[in-house]
Amino acid sequence: MIDRVVAIAGATGSAGHAAAAAFAAEDARLGLIGTDESRLRALAAELGLASDRWHPGVGDLRNAAGARNAVAPIAEALGPVDVLLHLVGGWTGGTPTVDVSVDDFDSMLGQHLYSTLNMIQATVPGMLERGWGRVMAISTPLASEPGPRGGGYIAAKAGQEALLRTLARDTAGTGVTANLILVKKIDAKHERDTASTPKNASWTTPEEIAGVMLFLAGDAAATINGARIPLFGR
Repeated sequence: MIDRVVAIAGATGSAGHAAAAAFAAEDARLGLIGTDESRLRALAAELGLASDRWHPGVGDLRNAAGARNAVAPIAEALGPVDVLLHLVGGWTGGTPTVDVSVDDFDSMLGQHLYSTLNMIQATVPGMLERGWGRVMAISTPLASEPGPRGGGYIAAKAGQEALLRTLARDTAGTGVTANLILVKKIDAKHERDTASTPKNASWTTPEEIAGVMLFLAGDAAATINGARIPLFGR
């Protein structure tokens, strides 16, 4: 990962924090992306990132212009993006399908599906030109095996999965791959290990997610494309 430019959308979340730490330790250059620059700078300071090894990207990824505005200063400061980690989170649910509001549905589509599409379109064309790139996102097993009262969240994650797996087919043989990491819940507080219960036994820590992303970003994973990798098997 030495000097690869890694764009982390949703960098200030628990998975984004762990990914930033893991890729920084492998000498990658980091584009930290979010909506609050002060939080991005606080993350960089916490991780001890040198000023020439990272750059903030601020924008509303739910629209194409916002994604381009977030990526452009990163590419100018660090170079074109080699790895896109799309870790934007958020959940609205708990409502039966017949009662889901259009606003809640649109919110989830924007947060998960359209933000992913916009970031792909802002970064992947350059990867294709250079013949190397990696795209990853976190999804849920509910995208293929829905439970009740998923609201717009499950539909949005299913759409995100279809988008990335279609991208994988589009980019097959180009040196660019797209993969999904499936988790039931991100165990940000490490409750699975400190206060284990049957409920949290299948949760996944941010560090476990980051470790798999590091592997997928490496050359050894060049033939893994369009995969749905489950991280909830404990």
